[in-house]
Amino acid sequence: MKLLQNKDFQNLLVAYKRPQRSFVRAYEYTDDVSSTMVLRDVAGREYKPEDYLVAFERFVRENPEHVEAVRILLDRPRDWSASALRELRDKLRTNPLRFTDENLQRAHAIRYRKPLADIISMVKHAANAEVQLLTASERVDMALAKFMVGQTFTTDQTKWLDRIRGHLRQNLSIEREDFDLMPILADAGGWGAIRRAFGDTKLDALIHALNEAIAA
Repeated sequence: MKLLQNKDFQNLLVAYKRPQRSFVRAYEYTDDVSSTMVLRDVAGREYKPEDYLVAFERFVRENPEHVEAVRILLDRPRDWSASALRELRDKLRTNPLRFTDENLQRAHAIRYRKPLADIISMVKHAANAEVQLLTASERVDMALAKFMVGQTFTTDQTKWLDRIRGHLRQNLSIEREDFDLMPILADAGGWGAIRRAFGDTKLDALIHALNEAIAA
């Protein structure tokens, strides 16, 4: 202990002359550093993005009869609704490979260089590789453009269509209850206000036509 407490000895431990550091550069060798994203299923098994998407394609192509929402997207877009979207997401999320929107978007971003593809596009593309991948905003803009062809709208109706556009970009479907629950619609007067703008009969047809256009 006396030695360890000696000031000269302590100074020697801290200030002793160290050898000069040197580096050796090997010019004939190159270090390559890379990383690969993997996705895990519920059992912890890892999948590369391309393998994950192959499994997703298999699920979509083999399950139209068992997952009604998949069948709607592929064969009956006129029946698309908020409940169909919820069923689709539930079935995909609870699959052992955890086909959540986020996992699928990450895989598509790497495999197809398409960030933030919407769930409808990803399902349709899994069934048919020629189907274009779209973001939610792209899908909604295309759907509304198709819906508005050949029609004229009042200033008030056009404002409502813009509000509906914002809602659809976030939700990919619309139903009557949304007008009194979702702030973007409710804050503008909700169901009562849009009824005055469109009328009961035309409004029901509007909701149905927009949902079909989104799923088409």
